Amino acid sequence: MRYFSILIFIILITPIYSQQNKSMDNVQQIINKVQQKFAPDKRTALFDITYETVNQKNIILNGETNLLNAKTSLINDLKNEGYNIQDEISLLPSEELGENIYGIIDISVATMRTKPKEAAELTSQTLLGCMIKILKKKRGWALVQTPDKYIAWMEFSGFQPMNKDQVDQWNNSKKIIITKEYGFVYTKPDDKSLRVSDLVAGDLLKNLGDDGNFIKVEFPDKRVGFVLNDICEDYKSWLNSRDPNEENILKTADRFMGVPYLWGGTSTKAMDCSGFTRTVFFLNGIYLPRDASQQVHVGIPIDTQNGFSNLKPGDLLFFGKKATDTTKEKITHVGIYIGNDQFINEAGRVKIDSFNKNDKNFSRYRLNQFVRAKRILTSIGKNGVELLKNIKY
Repeated sequence: MRYFSILIFIILITPIYSQQNKSMDNVQQIINKVQQKFAPDKRTALFDITYETVNQKNIILNGETNLLNAKTSLINDLKNEGYNIQDEISLLPSEELGENIYGIIDISVATMRTKPKEAAELTSQTLLGCMIKILKKKRGWALVQTPDKYIAWMEFSGFQPMNKDQVDQWNNSKKIIITKEYGFVYTKPDDKSLRVSDLVAGDLLKNLGDDGNFIKVEFPDKRVGFVLNDICEDYKSWLNSRDPNEENILKTADRFMGVPYLWGGTSTKAMDCSGFTRTVFFLNGIYLPRDASQQVHVGIPIDTQNGFSNLKPGDLLFFGKKATDTTKEKITHVGIYIGNDQFINEAGRVKIDSFNKNDKNFSRYRLNQFVRAKRILTSIGKNGVELLKNIKY
C-alpha cells in the first residue's frame, strides 16, 4: 500500500515538474535570443544575465549588461510571455563610478586583460591619448570599453578618469600625434634631460606650443614635458592628410619589418597579427576592428577560388580553418597582400611570406590555412570600414 501511495504521488507531481522545466527552458531561450540579437560578440558587448524561478510565472533576473536596449527588450519579451519580472540586473556603467565614467589613456601603451589581475591573459592594448569608457571597477582595476567597443580589464594606473566635461575638453584640445615608431617625452627642451615617458606611433598629447626644436606637451593627468618636433605632427593636419591607398599601406607595413610578436600587442613595441594590420591601417587613417575574426567581417570579399590573381596590394588575407558541414569557419590569422603571391604578416616577427612554391619564403603552412581575402580600400566609410576622423578616438 505504501508503494502504491508513492507511485500515485509521482504520477501527480510529474506534470508539475515537467511544466516548470518547460517554463525554465523558455526563459533561457528568450535570454539567449536577446543576447544573440544585441550582444553576439562578448568582446564588444556585455550581456551576462541569469535568472531565478520564484514559481511558474514569477522570475528574478540577475546579472549585468552595458546595453540598456538589450535589457529593455529582454524584460518586454518575458512580460509578453506572461512572466512577472523582478529586475535585479545591473546596468553599466556602475553607479559607484559617479560622473567619472570616462578615461584618457595616460601611458604610451596601456594593456588590457581578460581578468582584473596582472597574471591574466593580455587581450589587447590601447595608446596614449585614446578615450575609453569605464564600466565598473574592482580594486585597482577597471572594466573599460575602447572606441572600437572592445571590452577588457585595465589597471587604473594606465588612464586618467574623467567626467564628460573633462573628456570633451581633452577631445577638443589641440594635440600632436607621434608619427615615428618610437620616441620620448623629456622634462626639458633637451634630449639629454630626464625622460618623462616613452612614446610609440599613434600616441596623442596636448599641444602647449613650440619651444625651439621641441613642442611642449601635456598628458591627460597634467604632467608636462617636451617632444622633438621631428617625431610628431599636428593631429588634425595629420588626419586630413591621410591617403589610404595601396602604396601607402605597403609603405607603412614595411616600417614594421622585424617587430617581434606579442599576443594582444597593438603597438610598435610588439604586435600580434591583427594588431599589425590594425596599426598599419590606423596610421593611414582607417580604424579596423581589433581581432582577425572581427576584421574578416569588414570590407568586400574577393574571389580566390581559382588562385590569387584577383588580389590587389593592401587586401587583407585571412587564415584558419574553412567551414565544413559540421564545423564553423574559424579565423586565427591575418596578413596584408603585397603582390606576386607575396604577403606581409606578423608571425613571430613581421616578415614577408609567399604562396608561391618556387619562392624561398614560401609558406606551405599559410597556403594550407588560407581561408579568404577581403578588400578594405574600396570600402572606406562603408561595409564596416571606418575613417579614424569619424571616431571619437
